[in-house]
Amino acid sequence: QVQVVESGGGLVQAGGALRLSCAVSGRTSSAYATGWVRQAPGKEREVVAAIRWSFDSPFYGDSMAGRITISRDNAKNTVYLQMGSLKPEDTAVYYCATGTPDRVTNRDEYTYWGQGTQVTVSS
Repeated sequence: QVQVVESGGGLVQAGGALRLSCAVSGRTSSAYATGWVRQAPGKEREVVAAIRWSFDSPFYGDSMAGRITISRDNAKNTVYLQMGSLKPEDTAVYYCATGTPDRVTNRDEYTYWGQGTQVTVSS
């Protein structure tokens, strides 16, 4: 019913920047939220940012706060994650997830997931 496709990952040197895009299609709801969830090797999945489609109150996790900005374009059904000052420890697969979580901070409450986009930060 809902499809999620991420793009924009790649290889970047420490201190560099990337912008990830998340295109959401299908029968979505204005009540949906979209989050960016990363999984680094050997670590648990972590919600780094999230935003609701009808309420502009972005969430930022502690790990990347101050270095990222989440935004959305409702007309394009697209959510972006602008990342800067990247560090090697930011290396991970970044997933876009959407649904109707009670709390956008909880990765287990999202329903629809993309396949992920790899971000690799070299030192």
